[in-house]
Amino acid sequence: MSSLQAVTNEDFEQTILKADMPALVDFYADWCGPCKTQAPILGQLAEEFDGKVKFAKVDIDVDGNKDLAVKYGVLSVPTLILFSGGEVKETMVGVTSKSKLKQKLEEA
Repeated sequence: MSSLQAVTNEDFEQTILKADMPALVDFYADWCGPCKTQAPILGQLAEEFDGKVKFAKVDIDVDGNKDLAVKYGVLSVPTLILFSGGEVKETMVGVTSKSKLKQKLEEA
C-alpha cells in the first residue's frame, strides 16, 4: 500500500524534483477542514497509481516548509501541485475531485 510521504524543505528537491516519475504534492495544514476532505481521495489514488506517480504532502505550518509554499505560490490550502521532470505541470487549488485528479495523473 502506497501512502503520502511527508516531505520538507530539506528533502523536497531530492524526493520530488529529482523523482524518476511524476509527483503529486499536497500542500496542507492540520487545521484545514478541506485538507481533511482531500486526504482520503489522495490515499485512494496513491494506491491506484502506486509505482507510476509519487504522492507527497507538505505541511505549510512547519517552519522550513513555508519557504516551499512561498516558492510555489501556495496562498490557500489544500493546493495540489503536479511535478514532472522537476517542473510544475499543474496546480489545483481547493478540494479536487477524484475523477479530475485521476485524469490529470493519467495525462502526466
